[in-house]
Amino acid sequence: MNGMNAIRVISWMVTVFCALAVVLVALLMRGSGEAKRLMEVTRTPLSAPGQGAGGAGNPAMRLLLGLVRFVRTRLGFAPDEKLRQKLMAAGLRDNSAVDTYFGIRLLGPIAAVVAGTFIGSNTFFWILMLMGMAYVAPDLWVGHRTRKRREHIRLGLPDALDLMVVCVDAGLAIDQALLRAGQELALSQPEISEEFLQINFEQRAGKPRIEAWQSMADRTRIETVKSFVQMLAQTDRFGTPLVKALRVFADGLRQQRRQQAEELGAKTTVKLIFPLVLFIFPSIFIVLLGPAVILIARNLVDIFK
Repeated sequence: MNGMNAIRVISWMVTVFCALAVVLVALLMRGSGEAKRLMEVTRTPLSAPGQGAGGAGNPAMRLLLGLVRFVRTRLGFAPDEKLRQKLMAAGLRDNSAVDTYFGIRLLGPIAAVVAGTFIGSNTFFWILMLMGMAYVAPDLWVGHRTRKRREHIRLGLPDALDLMVVCVDAGLAIDQALLRAGQELALSQPEISEEFLQINFEQRAGKPRIEAWQSMADRTRIETVKSFVQMLAQTDRFGTPLVKALRVFADGLRQQRRQQAEELGAKTTVKLIFPLVLFIFPSIFIVLLGPAVILIARNLVDIFK
């Protein structure tokens, strides 16, 4: 018991220290309103995706990420390209995303150990359980963010294609149309805007046009985006009319979405059977047959008396 009390006292001390450190870091990271306003005014639509006025520009955040990077290099964990691609698919394109991910995975189990010591019964079991949950939680969050982002891209792609058709009709080339569409969709479709602007930056860096389009398909891993990239590649290779191809592809996407909505609507009738049988029908039977059953029971009691 004395050992457990000592562990709990140490846990309390560590918890208080971490709480004070978090409050201190939050106060140091909080920028002034004037600085935020200047960053918003000076930020242009051509800013690189993921390079905004984030916390990575704060001295306290840079110090914390530098410490995490130092620990990661000392432990021998080199930057994994697969992890970087997974974070980019989730929309985390900042240079500090890998260090932040590693820091959360490193500090999460430690915080779970501290939290598990406050549980009186089955302490060791809860420590292991919380450590596993803390270690898996970042992957689950990144996967959820990736799926949500892909769904937004899939639903917003027809509108982006319509905007590209307007741009091409106005006389812009395909590269300028992608850039203009990315700028205009920054508020309504930020995910598609990031992808289109990323294509523009890769082309400005010297990557061939088709390879830049293929990189977008590899990042998103959506069938409609892959088909869109293949259509653009074939149009660029064979010189077919781009406006007509974009219109046909956008109409096909809308028809596909309409068919999927009709399919989901047809499935609702089957899905409603289970709540009807389990919840609604028993209530209806009780309301309709309950009085008759009570009356019959009373009559039977009177007869047998």
